[in-house]
Amino acid sequence: MSQITKARATLDDLYRTPGKAELMGGRIVHLMATGRTPNRVAFRIARSLDDHAQKIGTGEAYTDNMGFTIPELPSGRESFSPDASYYDGPLPANTMRFIEGPPKFAAEVRSENDYTLLAEADMADKRADYFAAGTQVVWDVDPIAECVHVYRASDPTNPTTYRRGAIAEAEPAVPSWRIAVDSIFP
Repeated sequence: MSQITKARATLDDLYRTPGKAELMGGRIVHLMATGRTPNRVAFRIARSLDDHAQKIGTGEAYTDNMGFTIPELPSGRESFSPDASYYDGPLPANTMRFIEGPPKFAAEVRSENDYTLLAEADMADKRADYFAAGTQVVWDVDPIAECVHVYRASDPTNPTTYRRGAIAEAEPAVPSWRIAVDSIFP
């Protein structure tokens, strides 16, 4: 009996993959498109980050589906595609390609299916991967509860939570950037 071995997927395969996907353990993992509210929330975060980056003259903000490649982590992860992000490192020579390295800041906005115990575990694993790769701050943005949980690499299990009426931040990843939680949620 012969065995068929599937070839390990590479970053080149990821480049050719339509839609949003990440590379994990040599597999292309397709990510579901988001609905209206999560997309609007992510856009508002990215827009505010972009305004801030332009104002301070350093770094760049990215919207959903920006690819960041990293050396393979013990989990098997080789890329990220956050919902919104900020990066201030070296840019690729070919600007049509993914950025090599993790974002300094990543925002993950919950979608409709991100409210189960399994989804919670997956989000915690992804945060751990972000921190292992070098990301300094990860936001878990909850459009239903209308709050932002700010996780930091320096204390990855104890988030600071910002609710409506508060001003959220992403220190030390995005120095001096602030955004009113009320302005994030439609």
